[in-house]
Amino acid sequence: MANDTPIRTRQQLYDQIRQTSREEFILSEMIRLGFWAEDEEKPSVAKELIEKEGKLRRELNDLLSTQRKMRNKEAMLKEMRDKRMADAKKRREETKERREKERQERAAAWAEKKTKDISYLGEGVSAGLIKTENDKEKLHINNLPLFEDMPALAEAMGLTIGKLRFLTYTRKTSKTNHYKRFFLPKKSGGQRMISAPMPYLKAAQYWILENILYKLEINEHAHGFVPERSIKSNAEKHIGKDVVINLDLKDFFPSVSYKRVKGMFKSLGYSEQIATIFGLLCTEPEVDEVEMDRQKYYVSKGSRFLPQGAPTSPAITNIICYKMDRRFEGVANKLGFTYTRYADDLTFSASGNSVEKVSRILWQVKEIVEDEGFKLHPKKIRVMRNGRRKEVTGIVVNEKMNVDRKTLRKFRALLYQIEKNGIEGKKWGDGHLLNTIQGYAQHVYDINPEKGKPYLEKVKALLADPAISALRPKRISKSQMRKEAAAVKERAAAASDNAIAESPGQNQQPWWKVW
Repeated sequence: MANDTPIRTRQQLYDQIRQTSREEFILSEMIRLGFWAEDEEKPSVAKELIEKEGKLRRELNDLLSTQRKMRNKEAMLKEMRDKRMADAKKRREETKERREKERQERAAAWAEKKTKDISYLGEGVSAGLIKTENDKEKLHINNLPLFEDMPALAEAMGLTIGKLRFLTYTRKTSKTNHYKRFFLPKKSGGQRMISAPMPYLKAAQYWILENILYKLEINEHAHGFVPERSIKSNAEKHIGKDVVINLDLKDFFPSVSYKRVKGMFKSLGYSEQIATIFGLLCTEPEVDEVEMDRQKYYVSKGSRFLPQGAPTSPAITNIICYKMDRRFEGVANKLGFTYTRYADDLTFSASGNSVEKVSRILWQVKEIVEDEGFKLHPKKIRVMRNGRRKEVTGIVVNEKMNVDRKTLRKFRALLYQIEKNGIEGKKWGDGHLLNTIQGYAQHVYDINPEKGKPYLEKVKALLADPAISALRPKRISKSQMRKEAAAVKERAAAASDNAIAESPGQNQQPWWKVW
């Protein structure tokens, strides 16, 4: 009978013998090849013995193998440790690969988010950046531009998200400073620190000034840094009064904190995120300059406040002081006084019986000032009555507006010396001589055209001299800077037009009442 069993290799035969025994293998081969009768009901004793012997031998071999392993515990433990270490290493590699992949995904997502949003600007100022909802109704009432997100705001300001983040990021110690600080002498003695913003920040501040702050209505009693108002309009209200009271707010700009500025922008209808951005752009902390390893560091100390020298600071104080101005107006009307404010200079004047109420109005003004978070300068309270010169922001207001005679005589003498000996060694006010004398001549002309005209013509004649005009430095005016900052004004206006389609209702109120 043909045998259909496949042919096995020698190695396969050896493996089969090892798995059983030689006798069992011979027996199985004899059965397979037909040498053992297939019709036998029971195997012979020899076959049973062979199979049993093979089974016992295999069990014995397993026991001997186990015994050898038990005798060599160190080898067994090492084998177990090696296996655990191999498994652990494999898991670590898998975990490392997974975490690296997750890190790369997070980094890519963060990089993408940084190009579209600002969610962190340093410790202590970032909590509100997640609140992005604007009050569209308030913005519409105040005629202010609406920005749906950070890309819209950055585009309107002519900046990238990265540049906007750079200008507003807050850290305790930095190698970069956005302000140039210097001191100017005060008329009363001492020095006043001026913080002049660097070009990028200054342009951003002028944008805020033109597109937001100048769009808001300012109390009619505020004359400082308000379009179409000046020291002249401030002084006109007090001409010919029997008594004029001048008061000064101490540390006016530093008294206005970052939180107050941020709250002001938020009250206009902007989201807390945008209010935070504007608040950081318009404030700064006090800074110490420290040099280490030939590297200059700027270490901030204390809270942020309005810097004196930023173009936005006066306008912001006018908005923040709106309520205070209304309170002063109420007190002044009640006691028969006239009130005006030019930045931090408060002026009250009166005639007739109201003159007897000077002490009363001084007490009430002090109470209001402290209640509004400011302080009166105790050394700058002046009460000027009839019989002496009365001044309001440097303008004499006894009978009509005029300039100080003593200062005008000094100016006349200076012009004579310039005509005679040139400008070398001469000084007038702070700044370049040619700029300051032109400014003062224009000031005299604005106050008293008849008296100021000859001085203005004389200064113009001096500046027409090529030898003198060549010494005059090139000056960029505030209006030029504002034009540069307002280059993107059309886009902001377009955003405002699209903010709310419907017109305001009858019950809507202006920003100062909503606030």
